[in-house]
Amino acid sequence: MNFRTLLVKFDALCSLLQSPLLLLIRLYWGWSFAQTGWGKLMNIQRTTDYFESLNIPAAKLNAIAAGSVECFGGILLALGLLARPVSVPLIFTMIVAYVTADNEALHAILYDADKFVTAAPFLFLLASMIVLVFGPGKLSLDALLFKPDRAAK
Repeated sequence: MNFRTLLVKFDALCSLLQSPLLLLIRLYWGWSFAQTGWGKLMNIQRTTDYFESLNIPAAKLNAIAAGSVECFGGILLALGLLARPVSVPLIFTMIVAYVTADNEALHAILYDADKFVTAAPFLFLLASMIVLVFGPGKLSLDALLFKPDRAAK
């Protein structure tokens, strides 16, 4: 067996891991988003007060919006239902979190990457971006409900 054949077989084997990995990412981070959002919604006054301390305009409205996006978007992400579209508001919410709550970490991206990647929004942002770019995988409700051959019929 030559090197090229081994490389092709290795690539095929690794490709089998894509959907299980995407499932694990979606389940873990979707559930984490849902819990974080639920916490915001169930403690709306505390969240509003925190948003006000960050000088976020319309703090209560934004607290409800952020909590709802995280809670319900996280559930959809975990299920793999409308996963790519729901990744967009999740990404936006994490960018806003960086800008407002972790601005120092955001600015450190160029000179102190550790500060950027250890900030609270980073892994949420990364997981959302992975699902946006690679999709939810074959082990998702999107794959079950929206198979390409079903859309053509």
